[in-house]
Amino acid sequence: MIWLRSALFNAFFFAFSPVLCVLGYLLCLARPRATILVPMLWARVVLAGLRLICGIRLELEGREHLPRGGAALIASQHQSAFDTLVWLTLLPRCCYVLKSELRRIPIFAAMIAPAGMIVVDRKGGGAALRHLMREAERAAREQRQMVIFPEGTRGEPGRVLPLQPGVAAMAARTRLPVIPVVTDSGRCWGRRAFRKRPGTIHIRLLPPIQAGTDRDSLMAGLTAAFRAGFGKAVDNSVG
Repeated sequence: MIWLRSALFNAFFFAFSPVLCVLGYLLCLARPRATILVPMLWARVVLAGLRLICGIRLELEGREHLPRGGAALIASQHQSAFDTLVWLTLLPRCCYVLKSELRRIPIFAAMIAPAGMIVVDRKGGGAALRHLMREAERAAREQRQMVIFPEGTRGEPGRVLPLQPGVAAMAARTRLPVIPVVTDSGRCWGRRAFRKRPGTIHIRLLPPIQAGTDRDSLMAGLTAAFRAGFGKAVDNSVG
């Protein structure tokens, strides 16, 4: 049954997504500033399909830390493609930090800039880091809620990968607090997994790490939060 439901969801996903990409491309030509509305709609429909077809639901904790508007910086664990969808449904003006490889996808690539996303070359070294800081500053001016995955790639549940320095650079340039987020999304939708297991995905927003926290303390606070996961509570009021 899980295999069948997963196959149905994949068929739905790969049939629906190209249609929205074409609509988004047309919208970005006509009204570039409205382009973000298409990925927001796409995420809502895909996650509704995931719930109805695969029986995967979301439980959100720490709603008091969820940005309702204005510039914000969210540093989230990354275990599943679910993580790259859900924030478009939770934030008013979501801005993901994306890997540059996504610009190779036809049509979709044309929407990245008009939608205001931040694209980073993970192999670009210092130049990429400076570009990230400039783009973070731009997104903050535009009152966007930035979402970055400090681990840089999807990991397995219960495993914390080394954190990349980009989040600290963004925090320093924008002078925004950093909101740590832990998730167990990989339990239901694993990395590159065909099978989607029914259940509840948990997302927990933790108390923000104060603006102006030095780099070492910031990275230590994020690492501690990610390692704790859904275990004991972590005090992130460092700095």
